[in-house]
Amino acid sequence: MEKKFYNDWRIILVAALSFGLAPFVPEPHIWGKVKWIVGGAIGMKGMDWFDFLLHGIPWFMLIRIGILKLLNRL
Repeated sequence: MEKKFYNDWRIILVAALSFGLAPFVPEPHIWGKVKWIVGGAIGMKGMDWFDFLLHGIPWFMLIRIGILKLLNRL
């Protein structure tokens, strides 16, 4: 049975650490967005939410794989 890329934790980890964090300077981009949202998301526009979603997808996929591995379903 062929393993799908979205179930391969190594590929998802690389995506999360590269695309999920880029750009890295002055702070990881997704971290800045998370801080903005936790701070009330004041001034966030649609593009900012889309940007958060785009950079967050690899992290959500990594969390999904972790949960499935914990439940022994993957």
